Amino acid sequence: MKQKIYQVDAFAEKMFSGNPAAVCPFASWPDEQLMQHIATENNLAETAFYVKNGDGYEIRWFTPAAEVDLCGHATLAAAYVLFNCEGYQGDRIDFHSPRSGPLTVSKRGDLLILNFPTDVFEPVAISDELQAGFNVKPLEAYKGKTDYMLVFEKESDIRAIVPRLPEIARLQARGVIVTAKGDQTDFVSRFFAPAVAVDEDPVTGSAHTTLTPYWAKKLGKNELTARQLSKRSGQLQCRYLGDRVEIGGYGQLYMEGEINL
Repeated sequence: MKQKIYQVDAFAEKMFSGNPAAVCPFASWPDEQLMQHIATENNLAETAFYVKNGDGYEIRWFTPAAEVDLCGHATLAAAYVLFNCEGYQGDRIDFHSPRSGPLTVSKRGDLLILNFPTDVFEPVAISDELQAGFNVKPLEAYKGKTDYMLVFEKESDIRAIVPRLPEIARLQARGVIVTAKGDQTDFVSRFFAPAVAVDEDPVTGSAHTTLTPYWAKKLGKNELTARQLSKRSGQLQCRYLGDRVEIGGYGQLYMEGEINL
């Protein structure tokens, strides 16, 4: 059996930047173990799987180690594939995640805009366990549905962070977002998730469901620009809508092929 597979650089204004994701379109849902094997073999931060359901698509995401509740860059990659490779007609795709509910992706020219639920997060103490993961002490700490978010003074702090990955992996969370006000964008961030086999994610769409409401309130504006300061780097356009956020970026097709199953 031959199975289509695509690889797309998401939140990328040019090739070899942003966050690479694999995308596998299936006619019906395969065995969960098979999806995990494919994601592990791909060895990318995320592999997205989707199946057509009525006028929309069901979508699931796997890291090399586990299924996750929400993934922005792989959803953008799946939408890119549908719009550009799989003949989808229209300017909006309705996805549904069994874990995160309705998710939409619209296109405005080449720009793809995710509409995701806003994260619910609360301030927490800067515990010894949180501090142990990093060489720089944060100003504030928050805990969302799946991640911690640590706020630092300035962009150079984010660039200078050296994560202690074994300590971060011990936390009861998918990962840790680190962020500060940007020098040339409204805010910057990085994301570390060694517990799900992603030491540093190049660009993390789902993290911006936490970052966008935080910085919208902090800066007093609902439309924001953001950059994730990984080695590959990625630019995002964010909009705070209350219980939803819009996260916009570009995709670049890197590869298409077949898996021998």
